[in-house]
Amino acid sequence: MSPQVPDSLALEDVARGSLAGMIMAAPPGTLERRYALALSLRALGPGAPFTVMAPKEKGGSRIAKELEVFGCRVEATSRRHQRICQTARPATLGTEAEACIDAAIAGGGPSFVEASGLWSQPGIFSWNRVDPGTALLLSVLPSFAGRGADLGCGIGVIARTVLASTNVTQIDLVDIDRRAIAAARRNITGPRAAFHWADVRRPAGLKDLDFVVMNPPFHDGGLEDRALGLAFVQKSHHVLRDGGTAWLVANLHLPYESVIANAFSHVVLRAESHGFKVYEAKK
Repeated sequence: MSPQVPDSLALEDVARGSLAGMIMAAPPGTLERRYALALSLRALGPGAPFTVMAPKEKGGSRIAKELEVFGCRVEATSRRHQRICQTARPATLGTEAEACIDAAIAGGGPSFVEASGLWSQPGIFSWNRVDPGTALLLSVLPSFAGRGADLGCGIGVIARTVLASTNVTQIDLVDIDRRAIAAARRNITGPRAAFHWADVRRPAGLKDLDFVVMNPPFHDGGLEDRALGLAFVQKSHHVLRDGGTAWLVANLHLPYESVIANAFSHVVLRAESHGFKVYEAKK
């Protein structure tokens, strides 16, 4: 069960007390991690074993205390830079533990972010703010026409701007994070938006598009993976029609220039500021 594995089961949908055991690689974000721990304890049956692990510097050192707040007795060990916590779902959860579990689920679930005016959820990239790279891209985007795609769409910030043009007939929003797609559906309504919970690197049936917009990720599982962003560039070229354009933003230190230049017929640097660069590339 993972929100970042397309077509996997959702922990939120597991019946209360139905699991006989669980092993979890805990996420690094505090709100997201407590949310996942709380949902797991709700899904586990009384006495069911529960093993949770994470790198020490990415939340692992906090897991034991968080489980104890939920009424668990924890045995913790360390191995290969991981903090491994073993416990069992208590036979009964006291009133205080139940209240803490309810609070963790409420705090880590979908919510309306007043600052952005959009729905989001802890664990989504830049979940409670518009990241600087996206802001720079938005500042220079042209008015599009025809059908396009937002690859790695997040909660739909870029797609919302694109749809301000009435000449856009459709935009396909693609993201590997189920939570992001769920939030994007709430943030963007109307028949011109289509949503896909999918890995951009896998075929998604997109082709002959007039434009692509994207803020490609360059981390996978918390580690920098430059190949991930390059795969987004190659995918954008694959799904565009001849003459179609891709607009992307990237960190200054990422070496995308040669790959973009080799894939596209014409490339222009449209903006550079605060550690980011925006390119327009024509197929």
